[in-house]
Amino acid sequence: MSNVMIIIQARMTSTRLPAKIMLPLCEKPVLQVMIERLSKWHDQIIVATTNDGTEKPIIDLCKKLDIRVFRGDTDDVLGRYYKAATFYGATKNTTIVRLTSDCPLIDQDLCTLVINKHEEQRFNMVNLGPHSGFPRGLDCCAFSFKLLEETHKKATSLADREHVTLGMAKFNTLLLYTFSAQEDLSHYRLTLDEHDDYSAITAIYNAFDNSLHFSYQELLIMLKKKPELYDINKHVEQKTV
Repeated sequence: MSNVMIIIQARMTSTRLPAKIMLPLCEKPVLQVMIERLSKWHDQIIVATTNDGTEKPIIDLCKKLDIRVFRGDTDDVLGRYYKAATFYGATKNTTIVRLTSDCPLIDQDLCTLVINKHEEQRFNMVNLGPHSGFPRGLDCCAFSFKLLEETHKKATSLADREHVTLGMAKFNTLLLYTFSAQEDLSHYRLTLDEHDDYSAITAIYNAFDNSLHFSYQELLIMLKKKPELYDINKHVEQKTV
């Protein structure tokens, strides 16, 4: 477990919902809720934030929660991941886990499945997400620091620098493992991009009496039992790459 780095990219300058990760949720900032949902991996978490002068609330929160933090380029997220991992001592076989800070319903058991599969060292990349049937907002992707470093050295386009994993297959032949949800649940939108997403996520936590401790299966049962939760933000369009 010690050779794992869970790097959460986080910024204050989201264009559609500025400072969204500091919005209150269950009487805590959204980012804190996400971190606490990953409690079994607390010591492996690194928050990779920006160095554009807006990041102080994120830095202060990480200090409060005893979470490692790294400042890097706002737009070059690939470089930010590479430098954060390097700064905290990653080796070529370190498992890097990419998460985004707009996922306050992230599930640590699903993340653990991804991490454990990658730790077997049989696959270059292991992931799950809406592309494999899971609700959007539970996305998790694991790869080696070696793969991250190779991509960092070769990627030059703005898109490949902004999106960490986008260029990986361009410069490497990858053996990929993708967990399947076994059904299409990608219509459930659990990510935080717009105000209606915030309303939906708040309503979901209210349905759990603002507890942070419920499983993925319990979440699915709640969503299927209360379709009105899904209706709140089903119209929101996902931003394309």
